[in-house]
Amino acid sequence: MNIVNRQVLNFSICFLILGVAAGHLYTRHSLSSSVPPQSSSLSHSHSISQAIAIIQPTSGNSISGYVSFSRLNSGHIRVQAHVEGLAPLSKHGFHIHEFGDLRAADGTSAGGHYNPENQAHGLPPTPHRHAGSYGNLVADEHGVAKFDFEDSMITIDERHPVLGRTVVIHVNPDDGSQPLGNAGPRMGVGVIGIANPSANLTTTR
Repeated sequence: MNIVNRQVLNFSICFLILGVAAGHLYTRHSLSSSVPPQSSSLSHSHSISQAIAIIQPTSGNSISGYVSFSRLNSGHIRVQAHVEGLAPLSKHGFHIHEFGDLRAADGTSAGGHYNPENQAHGLPPTPHRHAGSYGNLVADEHGVAKFDFEDSMITIDERHPVLGRTVVIHVNPDDGSQPLGNAGPRMGVGVIGIANPSANLTTTR
C-alpha cells in the first residue's frame, strides 16, 4: 500500500470513529432531554396535614370521643379533644403513648409515654416534658372534656411523628410528678390515624 492510500485509509478510520462518538453523544442527549425534570412537588412532597384518634374505652370503662391533630401554617400541631362519659368535674391524665397496639384489654400494650428526646416528665406548656404529654383533660358538670393546645414538640408524620401511636386517657389526674405523673390505669385509648378532612368531628360513637 502506497503512502497516499495509507493516509486516505487513516483519515477514513478517524472520520468513522468521530461519527460513532458523535452519534453516541446525540443519543444520550436525546434520551436525557426526553425525560421531564422532576418537579419540586414530587421531591418535597407535603406531609399529612390531619390525623385523628377515636377514643374507645378499656375494659370496664365507658368513655368515648376523639383527639384530632392538625398541622398549622407555622408547622406546629393543633391538638383538640372532645371526650364524653367522664365523671362530672373530674381530671384525667392525657398522653400519647409509644405504640399503636390495642391488643391488651386494659390498654397496656400501647406502651409507655412517647418520649423521643428522653426528657423528664412535665406538664405543658413547658417544653421540658415528654413529647406526648398533654397534662389533663378536665370534665365539665356533664362529664364532657374539651381540649385545645398548639404543640411545637411533635409532628404528624415527620420529626417526632405521632401517626400510628396511641392516645391514652387515664383514670387519675397527671400531677406532674416523676416518672410518669401518677395518672393510674388507662380508661380510654385510640390509635392515631390519617383523618378524612371532610368528616364531621362533632359526633362520636
